[in-house]
Amino acid sequence: MKEAAARGLDITAVVREKNRTEAQNVLTKDLFDLMAADLKGFDVVIDAFGAWGADTLPQHSTSLQHLCNILSGTETRLLVVGGAGSLYVNPGHTACVADGPDFPDAFKPLAAAMAKALTELRRRQDVRWTYLSPAGDFQADGARTGSYILGGEELPLNSKGESVISYADYAIAMVDEATKGNHIRQRISVVAE
Repeated sequence: MKEAAARGLDITAVVREKNRTEAQNVLTKDLFDLMAADLKGFDVVIDAFGAWGADTLPQHSTSLQHLCNILSGTETRLLVVGGAGSLYVNPGHTACVADGPDFPDAFKPLAAAMAKALTELRRRQDVRWTYLSPAGDFQADGARTGSYILGGEELPLNSKGESVISYADYAIAMVDEATKGNHIRQRISVVAE
């Protein structure tokens, strides 16, 4: 939201409670209560839904399905804040980050839920979606460098062999995709230079 606001974009936040964003336009509504009319006229919807508890993890699929259903057949793009666990680690695309021995057990249920949601999203040919996965090390307080490298289905690495990106640089990539990207029905990834 900060990145989009800094660029002077016309943004609307959808919040369940109090608006804590830079958005001047606010729609106070639960994601699951949104209807097609609520999103009519938007160029892009960015889905930053998050759930971490065992009882709420299935909502990664149900929330994305709901958004797809209400955007079905429209020109509105759906950009999804994705996860890194489902990124492939081999050229044959048979092994994912979450399959590795060093992937923390605590994050495996979340990675599995997000991977399931992505698999379901890939079946939607009626929605103009893009799924943006961060690098493996997604740093909330990392520095905003202003640059990144765009990748595809495999875990992105920079020239130092690292897979790291800050939230701030990820936001730059997301807003770039929203304003000038065209990765329709694709999963892309991003890593810091």
